[in-house]
Amino acid sequence: MHKIPLTELNDRMARFRARMDADCPDWELAAFFGRINQYYFTGTMQDGLLLVPRGGEAVLWVRRSYERALAESLLPDIRPMKSYRDALPAGTTGWRTIHLETELAPLALVQRFRKHFLCGDVASLDATAARVRAIKSPYELALMERCGAVHRRLLEEQLPGLMREGMNEAELACGLYSLMVREGHQGTVRFGMFGVDMAVGQLGFGENSLHPTSFDGPGGCVGICPAAPVLGSRERKLRAGDLVFVDIGCAMDGYATDKTMVYQFGRPLPEEAQAAHRRCIDIERRLAAELKPGAIPSEIYARAMSGLEPEFLKHFMGYGNRRAAFLGHGIGLQIDEWPVLAEGFDEPLAEGMVLALEPKKGVPGVGMVGSENTYRVTPAGGVSLTGCNPGLILV
Repeated sequence: MHKIPLTELNDRMARFRARMDADCPDWELAAFFGRINQYYFTGTMQDGLLLVPRGGEAVLWVRRSYERALAESLLPDIRPMKSYRDALPAGTTGWRTIHLETELAPLALVQRFRKHFLCGDVASLDATAARVRAIKSPYELALMERCGAVHRRLLEEQLPGLMREGMNEAELACGLYSLMVREGHQGTVRFGMFGVDMAVGQLGFGENSLHPTSFDGPGGCVGICPAAPVLGSRERKLRAGDLVFVDIGCAMDGYATDKTMVYQFGRPLPEEAQAAHRRCIDIERRLAAELKPGAIPSEIYARAMSGLEPEFLKHFMGYGNRRAAFLGHGIGLQIDEWPVLAEGFDEPLAEGMVLALEPKKGVPGVGMVGSENTYRVTPAGGVSLTGCNPGLILV
């Protein structure tokens, strides 16, 4: 069983403590309920509570499964609990403020926690943890590079062989998922956005790739039904002349990469669509060249958007008025991580950050063209982990 090395866990915790000291100089106790952050800091993902006191060592308290936590994690202090009362430090009378994941923890859970952990207030540690996780260690980068290589092979080499005229979107999605798992995909990718369910990714034939979704991204997906807008439509069949839009995350050992490929099935797409696609590829390459330490995400975004003429901006990064207000996003244990190439993200990039760049444009009557690849920030600019095929592969 693969375990995160203790040196890696210690480095992550040290960087978190240093960031908390800078962001919240008076912090007293950090409490992690979310399983993604628990995995990041402990190497296991259980029903439990990770407590990080400012003046003491971190303790992972586990309701279930304590046995599995011991088997998977090298964290020195892991203890069983039946309720939050068990995790309460002896002799503690309370805290002024406890920091926790306010973006994630339900109110009812926080109320149960505060029955035993008395405090005057709770405050957020979400942004602090996100900034720590944004800078990947060599250990994490190696995992993401391995995942990116699989991701590239899946979409650039293997997926075209699954397409056949007359199949529906759901059939292609199921075939792709089976192939992904056989190639090493862990079976799921995770999102930080509240209430996001995703099976395989966003997949659409032709105009279905422009369909409205609640997902904050430029692409579209009809899905199985209103109760399950995932996989793809069972009714839409693949026809000669169709665009095939495939936007999927792939994950291995917890870490994900993100990639989008567009295909031409049977015959080339209209020149209008091909020209829009080439423009998106050029935008992606220009963005990648700017992914250097010290660059400001909001400035990269502003420069890219200011260079686009009004006619091209129609249906850019979405269709109609459904425009996504970003050009790229951080990625790691979750698909949607910090930082984002968008307005308001003014902290400079750092070496070791990883971002997915996804300039895309809707073409009426054709579908969503464009591309997405995952890049590592380096002094020489972004280095793609997921390949550099420009897409529009003719199948």
